[in-house]
Amino acid sequence: MLKKCLFLAGGYGTRFLPATKAMPKEMLPILDKPLIQYGVEEAVQAGLHEIGFVTGRGKRAIEDHFDSNFELENRIKGTSREEALQTLEELIDTCTIAYTRQGEILGTGHAVLCGRLLMGHEPFGVVLADDLCLNEGLGVLAQLVEVYRKYECCVVAVEQVAVELTNKYGIIDGVEQEDGTYLVNELVEKPEPENAPSRLGIVGRYILVPKIFDELERTEPGYGGEIQLTDALNALARTDRIVACAFDGIRFDCGSIEGFVEATNYCLQKRQGHQP
Repeated sequence: MLKKCLFLAGGYGTRFLPATKAMPKEMLPILDKPLIQYGVEEAVQAGLHEIGFVTGRGKRAIEDHFDSNFELENRIKGTSREEALQTLEELIDTCTIAYTRQGEILGTGHAVLCGRLLMGHEPFGVVLADDLCLNEGLGVLAQLVEVYRKYECCVVAVEQVAVELTNKYGIIDGVEQEDGTYLVNELVEKPEPENAPSRLGIVGRYILVPKIFDELERTEPGYGGEIQLTDALNALARTDRIVACAFDGIRFDCGSIEGFVEATNYCLQKRQGHQP
């Protein structure tokens, strides 16, 4: 039974400097809610209530956000502002939250490996909050959970990316199944367009099985001199089944300024009752 979710939040957020010099990029707000909260809400909707964060230096604001602030709560009690915190307080009450640190920023695979003690010997979800995924119905992580329950293996979320952008994504080579998922043959980290096996790019949502930790321990540094999760999954695909899910919904790359602005405008139009 899936109940755990790991959030990778150790990166520096250099594309948003100087704004992220002292503030975690995961705390950047889309309207009045930080990116990381959108991700936790998505995990809870998927039934994953045991939340683990892999953070780093300068990320204390994430812990403070998912904690009580009695002075603030007392100050706004009985005012119109009290309702603004109610959803967050209900979310906190719903979850069990634990934290660990990534001492060095050595790649996505290394970050997942840092969460081994938090996730234990159970399958678990993984969220990169930079990727804001929105859906009117079933969230992206919940869709991956449904695929996992059918196949009981690692599941990665994918979407079609522009051919000139394949060198910014992990790309899969897979065979489409009757249910619209893909049985993965190979995963390649950030290939140049002429070497990309497809245009199906992996985005920041995964369901992983405990075997991934042993594979990550064997994985040598790859693209950028970092331990890449894609490389470990590719090695695992040689002996185990891995399935890719082309999800329903819209995804914004909020790790870039352009994607962040696009997400903000989209959410504002939705709040104002317009169709983006």
